[in-house]
Amino acid sequence: MPDFSFTLRRYTAADEDTAIELWRRTWQVTYPRLNFTERLDWWRARWRRELVPKCVIMVAERGDAMLGFITVDPTSGYLDQIVVAPEAWGTELATMLIAEAKRIAPAGVDLLVNQDNARAVRFYEKHGFAITGADANQISGAALHRMSWRPRM
Repeated sequence: MPDFSFTLRRYTAADEDTAIELWRRTWQVTYPRLNFTERLDWWRARWRRELVPKCVIMVAERGDAMLGFITVDPTSGYLDQIVVAPEAWGTELATMLIAEAKRIAPAGVDLLVNQDNARAVRFYEKHGFAITGADANQISGAALHRMSWRPRM
């Protein structure tokens, strides 16, 4: 069985290319009918303009290999991205990243997830998130669930 132990650390600017490629590769496996390579310029601009300046970005790695990352706005608790390398799917990596998101935003975490991504919806529900509304992707128009986690009082 492969070793999927990992360490968490803060993102640095030197991680940009690796993180963006991991995002592309992971989304391409999740939605093979879409061409995420065509979206790289848009994603890089969004990464630099919207996520890096305001989010805590934590990178999960094994040795020198990035296995995943999360981007969480600590002010709003919005989890914009949780990315796990396909070869690490089914391991505890996503669970550890969600726990880190909850640590970063202990008052609550909110996110949007594609309604057709049943695997992700089940994962979030397993980790205490509830569907709290609906939305649509501003670019594709895809139906989204708003999901929220709040700590138990």
